[in-house]
Amino acid sequence: MTVVSLEALTFGLGHLIRAADALGERIRLLTRDPLVYAHELRQLPDGALDVVEIDTFDMDAVAADLARLSGLRGLISSTDTWTLVGAELTARFRLPGLDAAVLELTRDKARVRNLLHEAGLTKGRAVEAGVLGADADYPRRLGKEVGFPAVLKDTAGTGSQNVWLARDEPELEEALREAGGRRLTGRLFAEPYFSGPLYSAETLTWEGRTRLLGVSSRLMSREPHFREEITAFPVAFPEPQRLSLEKWLGEVLAAVGYTDRFAHVEFALTVTGPEIIEINPRIGGALVAEGMCRALGCNVYEAMVEASLGRRPRLIDAELPGGPAVAFVLGYPDRTGVFTGVSGLDRLEGMPGSPAWYPVKRVGDRIEHLGDSRGYAGIVWAEADTAELATHRAVAAANAVRVHTERAAG
Repeated sequence: MTVVSLEALTFGLGHLIRAADALGERIRLLTRDPLVYAHELRQLPDGALDVVEIDTFDMDAVAADLARLSGLRGLISSTDTWTLVGAELTARFRLPGLDAAVLELTRDKARVRNLLHEAGLTKGRAVEAGVLGADADYPRRLGKEVGFPAVLKDTAGTGSQNVWLARDEPELEEALREAGGRRLTGRLFAEPYFSGPLYSAETLTWEGRTRLLGVSSRLMSREPHFREEITAFPVAFPEPQRLSLEKWLGEVLAAVGYTDRFAHVEFALTVTGPEIIEINPRIGGALVAEGMCRALGCNVYEAMVEASLGRRPRLIDAELPGGPAVAFVLGYPDRTGVFTGVSGLDRLEGMPGSPAWYPVKRVGDRIEHLGDSRGYAGIVWAEADTAELATHRAVAAANAVRVHTERAAG
């Protein structure tokens, strides 16, 4: 009775294993690099799961491993990077799962935006953007079609990588020039920039019905970068606004054919209402899912396993006992270089909110990008009665911690 996890998010593996155990299933983790999950694996008893080191980008190798399993019951793919690989394997082995075409759609941000625009669920339209070339008038025409401020980004990007803000024509021209030198996962496109605070809705959908489990705040860096810095869960919206958001989110997910799965839906709350940023067909990353488990008072990963088995997740209907609100701060160094360690962790024990450090980087790792989520070395976590108070505690704790790097030799 095996459920395969095709890679996993950096944190949450322990919750996933406990969820599978409760349902009489065993997790088999297929991974290119088990060290990515070192923090989680160290806290698990020996033999808690099966770990198979394999090239998870090699479809044939992964399929051969799955074919050898006599008790394969489900497959979980909870990362953006392996979404489409997981979708193809799920279809190939006739396992329960969301339609592969829907998952393929959600990994194309431009297609999603234009589909939602046609459905009247966003005011912004996506415009395919080429690289800056011989046509000197191109930035002006693109800017006129999209409007300013505009955002250029990768249709299949993750972690705020390859995203540029263009507030005027010269910035758009510079962004196009820079994008021309980048290797993109998908295609370059432009869309309007929606002014307002950023949030992510943590939802669960089953048979077309969407439940809003809560909303995470997303505090970002100063413009023009889109670096994620602080998250808190759950944001306290007035009940009429929460119900309105839930209805809108249900319409958004239904419009893209989303029927059964967790989703992590980013949106901006503008003066005219919510505007979609992107739909991620998975549970929230970093420590979002950990925060959901604690703040909702249940192991939400049980719903992930149940869905992979084709069962109605009990979470879709459950009365939730609740728990503490949570917040976390991503720990970035002040400069690029080789990660050498963290100082100040000894001070966390005496601070309110039960703060803790969750490591992401290993000593010796190179940190080459500070403008997006590739740059953080770990996460400072704290709890409180409300997300607002948890944020204050997490920020206070993070202020005591320093991430250190050294210039690489040579």
